Amino acid sequence: MEVIYEDNHIIAVNKTCSEIVQGDKTGDKPLSDIVKDWLKVKYNKPGNVFVGVTHRLDRPVSGLVLFAKTSKALSRLNEMFREGGVKKTYWAIVRNRPPQEEGELVHYLVKNEKQNKSYAYPTEKPQSKKAILHYKLIASSDNYHLLEVDLKTGRHHQIRCQLAKMGCPIKGDLKYGFDRSNKDG
Repeated sequence: MEVIYEDNHIIAVNKTCSEIVQGDKTGDKPLSDIVKDWLKVKYNKPGNVFVGVTHRLDRPVSGLVLFAKTSKALSRLNEMFREGGVKKTYWAIVRNRPPQEEGELVHYLVKNEKQNKSYAYPTEKPQSKKAILHYKLIASSDNYHLLEVDLKTGRHHQIRCQLAKMGCPIKGDLKYGFDRSNKDG
């Protein structure tokens, strides 16, 4: 586990692309528990250690995850996230160049619980949730393009789903249409 920042109230950790932030039905040990164990050892704490989850990243996503070390910090951070006081920036490497260098995507997402997948539609559907994101092309190579993404809403698999719907699946995201680079792998 790589700690990027820590003070008395928060701890920021670099999440790798195979880790989960919170426990799920797989039974894999979540990053939140790894952080608890790390704090317990570092500070030689007997008993339980508080670690509050302020936000999540999907399993195949890497990046910075912020945890609260106190219930008061968790309450304040949750309020900041709710009110837009925290800026989250995402970068995505995609296969296809987007139709415009910069744009806003608006879809209505429907989550399929059994498949653990969301589907994007141009118009409202039953049980759909409006999803808005802004993207900007940052760089390109012969095969891939780097997008900066700013979420306006936070929906299940939103970035993965909306970029795939635009025809720009994220590199390595088999669930949303990025084929394996090695067909035998």
